[in-house]
Amino acid sequence: MTMTLSAGVSRRGILGVFAATALVAAPTYSNAFGFLRGAGDVRRIKMYSGRTGESLDTIYWLDGDYIPEALAEINHFMRDWRNDQTISVDARTIDIAAASHRLMGVSEPYMMLSGYRSPATNNMLRSRSGGVAKNSLHMKGQAADLRLTSRSVSQIYKAAAACRAGGVGRYSRSNFVHMDCGPVRTWGA
Repeated sequence: MTMTLSAGVSRRGILGVFAATALVAAPTYSNAFGFLRGAGDVRRIKMYSGRTGESLDTIYWLDGDYIPEALAEINHFMRDWRNDQTISVDARTIDIAAASHRLMGVSEPYMMLSGYRSPATNNMLRSRSGGVAKNSLHMKGQAADLRLTSRSVSQIYKAAAACRAGGVGRYSRSNFVHMDCGPVRTWGA
């Protein structure tokens, strides 16, 4: 949906201008704490899914407000791909992923391995692996499992942990980092 503002300028046009200038004009942060607390005027998330072949590159926060249309796109992208169920993804999880991405200074999108998981999917995965929590935050739309080709698990883990905004798990053998907006904690090897 494109909303037209005064003088025929569309909201998408304005967002495009911000997207083009965000990397150049945005201040550098020593950690993501200030960024997560609203210090940034633009928040952007870039991901792709190897499971569905879909990509996402969207500005979801602008001038102190979340953009509902962008959050809806994120909800759809992070759906349980096994049964196509969606949930409203907690924006704090997206904030942690975006802040970590910015801290690493990469332009490459995250590869999302897991976003929302329905209870049925979570139970199926638990039956196959001891590493899946019974009350996983994935079932609440509050977690994502992510990787980057250009960064090691350790580098991603350190960036996410520096945000001090939720749980961060390092899964070196499986080559991904878990990020969630639950209590601040870290784990993994």
